[in-house]
Amino acid sequence: MRSLSLLLPALFGLTIGTAEPTWAKRPAASPFLGLWELDLGKMPVTYGTPPKRVTYRFVDVGGGQWQTKIDITAQDDSVRHMEAQFTRDGSVVASAGNKDEGDHAAAGSPAPNVLVLTLAKAKQLESVRVYAVSADGKTMTESAADVDDEGVPFVRNFTFHRVAR
Repeated sequence: MRSLSLLLPALFGLTIGTAEPTWAKRPAASPFLGLWELDLGKMPVTYGTPPKRVTYRFVDVGGGQWQTKIDITAQDDSVRHMEAQFTRDGSVVASAGNKDEGDHAAAGSPAPNVLVLTLAKAKQLESVRVYAVSADGKTMTESAADVDDEGVPFVRNFTFHRVAR
């Protein structure tokens, strides 16, 4: 009987000395959350003149919503700021700030380390962005899909490094 009483906590996932079962632990924070900076040395050659700096900040604002803030600093030090608050369920939201990249967005997350973002401008598809965070959480890759002025599709990949959580 005594050996059974020692075995029961292990069978039910309980850790001796805590009141919380091991299976009830909170899920880890998303690997996207935090501040990311573009690696300018890995810019696609087809991009053109690179910006001086690009940062993305993903913030969990509660209630299943995230806020993303993007700052693109040009060579002349002017800054384009864009932001959106969204859920990762494909719902459309209006974006705030500079509207060059789009005035509405929808985001979905098919895996914990993948975020798909669709941008629209004036009710037309502007681009699709797929973000993937590396297994070690230190690198984020953005794959931007669009069409050029002649209607030819392309995908450009951008590499970001984590600056802060």
